[in-house]
Formats: sequence, structure tokens, C-alpha cells
Amino acid sequence: MIEKHHSQLSVRKQCELLAVNRNRLSPRKPKRVAGDESIMKEIDRIYTRLPFYGARKIVLELRGVGIRIGRKRCRRLMKAMGIEALVPKPSTSVPDKQHRKYPYLLRESAVSAPDEVWAADITYIPMYEGHVYLVAIMDWHTRAVLSWRVSTTMDAGFCIEAYREAMRVAGRAPDIMNTDQGSQFTGEDWIEAVEASGARVSMDGKGRWMDKRKAAPGLH
Repeated sequence: MIEKHHSQLSVRKQCELLAVNRNRLSPRKPKRVAGDESIMKEIDRIYTRLPFYGARKIVLELRGVGIRIGRKRCRRLMKAMGIEALVPKPSTSVPDKQHRKYPYLLRESAVSAPDEVWAADITYIPMYEGHVYLVAIMDWHTRAVLSWRVSTTMDAGFCIEAYREAMRVAGRAPDIMNTDQGSQFTGEDWIEAVEASGARVSMDGKGRWMDKRKAAPGLH
């Protein structure tokens, strides 16, 4: 019913007259240019070997074998192939609405000595197959990493192990233990471990980034 090459009416106008949503029309085929097929074969080879690589790193791999293309083209071809980097989405700090949230205690503080405040955070490390999670306990004043642990799951257990190891290294618990509001740090197991050590629980809230320098001079 819609004529894409009508001599007088554009596709948009035809859709308006027929009360048809343009989004319901058949999708246009992805744009292809000369050389795409051979490049897609090479992308597939790289992706099979390194499935956690995104367009940026795949472009570098392609250039290493003499194929010079830009990141936009590489991303377009990956989309046409239906592939993307197999890495966890930004979700290492997912809150649990059922857990109690503690206030942020450092907004007006000037941390001036070691072991006054420690901080903990979780990130992930890409592996050849999949990924692992890494938690680190850091002294807020000296920025020294006191301990760390890796895990294949996001439970609180490896965070508590890292905290206890940090206490063994430092010979004491901090005055304040600061974290984000991820479920690992708002759950009962973590809270009990921190409070049992004598430390006060502090959790990041809105505006946290604005007072970082005030709370920890020199921390960038």
C-alpha cells in the first residue's frame, strides 16, 4: 500500500494520509559497502577468541592485521552481526530496597590520619571466559590498598573476608567504614561484621562526589 518511490508523495506523507505509523513499516536493510563481508569475517574471528572485546579494542585488533576502519563502522558491523562485548553491565552497586540505608558521615569531615576512614568498592575484571568481581579495602587518608578479594559471585562473603584481612594488616578497625549502597554493603552480614569490629557504618549518598576533596584532601 505504501509506495516508497511515489512520484508525488513521500513515504511520510503517505503514512499520514493512511494513518499508518512509519515504525510499523518493514525496517530498512543495514547499509553495506564494499569490503564489509570480509571485515565481518575477521570481526567474527576476533570475537570468537575475545568475546569481551568491544568495538574500540576490535578496531585495534583489525588494524593489527592491516584492516584500517573506524570505530563507528566497526560498531555498525557488530550490530549487523548481532554481537556485543560479553561483559557485565554497570550493576556492581545494585541497591536492595529491603535493606536499611545508613547516612553518609564524611560530608563535613576532614580526614587527617590513617585508619580514621576506610572505603570499599567493587569492580569487575574481564577474563578469557567471563569475568570475576574484585573488592578492595582502601585507607581514605593514605589511599593505601589494605586488602582485596576476588569472587565469581556478588555475595557479601568475599567483601567481609577482605574487611577482616584489612583489619589484620592494619592491626585495628577504622573509625568509619564507608561504602556505596550496593546490596553487598547494606545487607545484614556486612553491617554486622563492620559494627562488631567497632567501626561506624557510612554510605555514599547524593552529592558524595562534591565533598570528596573536603573529606579526603589530595584524593583525585
